[in-house]
Amino acid sequence: MEKRGKRVLKPKISDPGVTRHILKTFGLHASKRLGQNFLIQDSIVQAITAAAEIQPGDRVLEIGPGIGTLTQGMAEAGAVVTAVEIDKKLPDVLAETLAGYDQVRIVRGDILKTDIPALMGKEPFKVVANLPYYITTPILLNLLEQRLSATRIVTMVQREVAERMIAVPGGRDYGALSVAVQYYTRPRLALAVPPRCFLPSPAVESAVVDCVVRESPAVAVSNERRFFQVVRAAFGQRRKTLGNALRTLGISRDMIQNALENAGIDAIRRGETLSLEEFAALTETVLAAENKGCVNGLSIFLFILRCYV
Repeated sequence: MEKRGKRVLKPKISDPGVTRHILKTFGLHASKRLGQNFLIQDSIVQAITAAAEIQPGDRVLEIGPGIGTLTQGMAEAGAVVTAVEIDKKLPDVLAETLAGYDQVRIVRGDILKTDIPALMGKEPFKVVANLPYYITTPILLNLLEQRLSATRIVTMVQREVAERMIAVPGGRDYGALSVAVQYYTRPRLALAVPPRCFLPSPAVESAVVDCVVRESPAVAVSNERRFFQVVRAAFGQRRKTLGNALRTLGISRDMIQNALENAGIDAIRRGETLSLEEFAALTETVLAAENKGCVNGLSIFLFILRCYV
């Protein structure tokens, strides 16, 4: 290693030869169960760091640092990184590969079981992750629904998932994930990542999506939980019209018909044609129909009660 002042220049973990050396030294193999593929192209590391707009002093939560490839790139850019790793073997490896980067903290654990607010505190931070394909959606939804202090979520995911995240109404890729991501953030496709950039090479292409977290959701709804129940029902059986798909909400056909009419939505439309604004309007009319049904039911109950008193 070469010294320049007080700083020690470390080998790039993203170099294929360095990656192979680390794997061989520690007896590591990519875990299929954990969906591991190690990034071996520095230009992609730099592109992800640029997409996240990493500045010196930025606080970053990294999910699944692996052997530290992306972690190193962000640390070199001056980020203060907290990296959560589920693979029990890797924290000890990371202690070696990232030795000298004092601003990096490694946390053993499952991100889905991690108390992120307690870990990161209330100050703003960014999330950067190379997400395992098999668990991408649960992790994304977990991050979004917690209303964290995160200002940006930059993730490398399977290309197919990336296209769903940024999809617009009317296309085959538009679905519940699209609505959730766009409700909480402003997503954009930052770059495509071909299989050759990984070791081992995955069978599919990857992509990096940059999601800037909104200060407030894209649309206003009075009951967020019911909003997402309406969205899931609409996409639950994509071939069904809304008049039929919404039956899974547990309300009558008449209530569904009234809710759709009041929202100005044709019952023969399908979920993939609705915008976020239309889903919000539909949620409000569903809630109104439910409230009216409750009031009518209470009135009948009180009438019957009076008859017996």
